[in-house]
Amino acid sequence: MKLYKGYPGSIEFDEEDMVFHGRILGIRDIITFEAETAEELVKAFHDSVDDYLAVCKERGVDPQKPYLDKLALRTTV
Repeated sequence: MKLYKGYPGSIEFDEEDMVFHGRILGIRDIITFEAETAEELVKAFHDSVDDYLAVCKERGVDPQKPYLDKLALRTTV
């Protein structure tokens, strides 16, 4: 799934319930979304990110920045 506003998402398919579901990755908060079609899943992902950012703004807290599997190291020679 492409990043949306810097946030990555996961995608899984539940064959028993015939629904896609996902989660915003790389932050400690748990934010999930689900839909029955791929198009609806993308919209649900975008809506979840937008809602998360709006709630953080409403509460006056900084939203968590996702970590993206990168580790920067500085060494001396």
